[in-house]
Amino acid sequence: MTQDSGDTPAGLGFALGAYILWGFLPLYMKLLSHIGPAEVVAHRVIWSVPLAAVVLIALGRTGDLMTALRSPRMLAMGCITAALVSINWGIYVWAIGAGHTVDAALGYYINPLFSVALGALVLGERLTRMQGIAIGLAAIAVAVLIWQAGSVPWVAVGLILSWGLYALAKKKLPIGPNQGFMLEVLILLIPALAYVGWLQGTGAGHFTAGIKDTVLLLGCGAVTAVPLILYANGAKGLRLTTIAILGYLAPTLIFVIAVFVFKEPLDQGRLIAFPIIWTALIIYSVSMIRQMRSKAASAS
Repeated sequence: MTQDSGDTPAGLGFALGAYILWGFLPLYMKLLSHIGPAEVVAHRVIWSVPLAAVVLIALGRTGDLMTALRSPRMLAMGCITAALVSINWGIYVWAIGAGHTVDAALGYYINPLFSVALGALVLGERLTRMQGIAIGLAAIAVAVLIWQAGSVPWVAVGLILSWGLYALAKKKLPIGPNQGFMLEVLILLIPALAYVGWLQGTGAGHFTAGIKDTVLLLGCGAVTAVPLILYANGAKGLRLTTIAILGYLAPTLIFVIAVFVFKEPLDQGRLIAFPIIWTALIIYSVSMIRQMRSKAASAS
């Protein structure tokens, strides 16, 4: 949970570190574009486990994890979140390798608006008028993309649905963020090891194909776990408003890298859709800031 009383320098530093790492992640994933997305995701799981374990041991939270592993209900909930996050990772890795980084940025821009809509539809949370307008603009932006391309932007939609549902399921998982991440990668570890073992056994695996591939796949653990751990700790020292607005940094960096580094094209539909999304996010942010100020005033 975030603190409503104010932002701390440590919290700001952790959160900025997380979002900057997420923003530059496409550069790393592009180096792995010659490897299948499923193999990359499997290695993200495998090499995240030791890092997540070190963090839990350092924090003295291994007892919470053992409790979760002994609870059939929490294991079932962990399986759901693990499945959703692995789908999200798979779509993201494929999108970078296939030249759809702009669509990935679009998906992560829309994510907070989709989460608000899910909260209203599933949890019965009330929307403000400005939040409703922001969600409506996001829907218009997606409609523009469908009209211009003649098809659904499946990368953006897949990322939005998988991450939005993951966040919703994660909210119901009664365990801390670090413990929850460890639970998820432990659940995914056996199928990940089995898949990588099968690839290596058939000669199709890249883990020992060369020093470059081996090092890059080993690094998948760090680029996966480190920003998640930084984010989990940063959220504790920041207000909800601050952490939400900082969240726009990652898709902005992804967008800049897609256009100026990867040279992905911006067709007419995207040139119309992105300003609509940015307008929606400004409206959403203003509404969120007003809500936080109103709550602070009422509390005082």
